[in-house]
Amino acid sequence: MQNIRHTPVAPTRTQRLTSGGEIDAHHHDDHQIVYASHGIIAITTDAGSWVAPATRALWIPAGTVHRHQAHGELDLHFVGLPTTQNPLGLDTPTVLSVSPLLRELIVAYTRTPDDEGPQRRRLRAVLLDQLRVSPQQPLHLPTPSTPLLRELHAILRADPADNRSLDELGRQIGAGARTLSRHLRRELGLTYPQWRTQIRLHHALILLADQTPITAVAHQCGWSSASTFIDVFRRTFGHTPGARPPKPSD
Repeated sequence: MQNIRHTPVAPTRTQRLTSGGEIDAHHHDDHQIVYASHGIIAITTDAGSWVAPATRALWIPAGTVHRHQAHGELDLHFVGLPTTQNPLGLDTPTVLSVSPLLRELIVAYTRTPDDEGPQRRRLRAVLLDQLRVSPQQPLHLPTPSTPLLRELHAILRADPADNRSLDELGRQIGAGARTLSRHLRRELGLTYPQWRTQIRLHHALILLADQTPITAVAHQCGWSSASTFIDVFRRTFGHTPGARPPKPSD
């Protein structure tokens, strides 16, 4: 990432981003929670990318160089936490499940960032308690470093619906299926079907944010039917792709 901006304090604030909008590469000396109450937010680091719909939030540890990209119109909420407060005990970016209560807490806490009164301090304490029990979600799409896997990654990102076997794809890039499988297990800890599903789900979230019909999303991401896509989506995210979380209270 070029032209990396350093912001010592991770601000607590709200921000709107239009679809396709970006926040350039930067890093903080503080931890940060990033939550989009509307739309899909993606962060990218040298280690990969993480995507979060409105039922998920992103944990970004202090010092992590990252950039944001909006998919759909975004209402973003940022919560900055000093390094002395790490309720999750995590040192890598992570996607967290956001319960209805945690959603309301994040939105309420970021609504008045300059308020340092006792009521807001109590709100922060409850927010931290809820973060401690927030389940982590396997929504990380790692960026491979092995040249062969980078070639394979580029092919699948360009066309997630590519249903060729690993053996067929391997012939295109000059490697056997066993070699590619070994690299995947060693570097990413994933089988080829698991990795391909992660790529497809990331792409599906972006298409859904752009209001693409579910049947079209299933087709463009390589699932044999809309029902198969819905089943995979539900097992991963806990709800169907057509479901929308309730809007936070005003």
